[in-house]
Amino acid sequence: MSIDIESFRTALQEERERVQQAIANLREDHPGRIDDEVEEIAAIADNHPADTATATLDREIDYTLEENSSRVLSEIDGALRRIDDGTYGTCADCGREIPTERLEASPWASLCIDCKRQAERP
Repeated sequence: MSIDIESFRTALQEERERVQQAIANLREDHPGRIDDEVEEIAAIADNHPADTATATLDREIDYTLEENSSRVLSEIDGALRRIDDGTYGTCADCGREIPTERLEASPWASLCIDCKRQAERP
């Protein structure tokens, strides 16, 4: 393989730290459950129903961001394992080399673009 594995390792480790920090920030901003926060807002006597809806929407957005970040973190960890075991840059489905351009765009990619497209088809 003709890619610079160490530069990808460094980029993945840096991205891993960034994603972990983002997850920590989301959890710090909303340490409780959504039900607890909505109950707090609903308990305020002069509260408008729109306030409850806004709080619920904000928490749902944060949960979605956290879920996505956790998925990316898992994919980064998988890429780092592939670097360690010598399979980084090889498509997990067809075994062909993943082009450097794809890895530069998505360093945690485990599939070549053709296999990724096929996996995303309904």
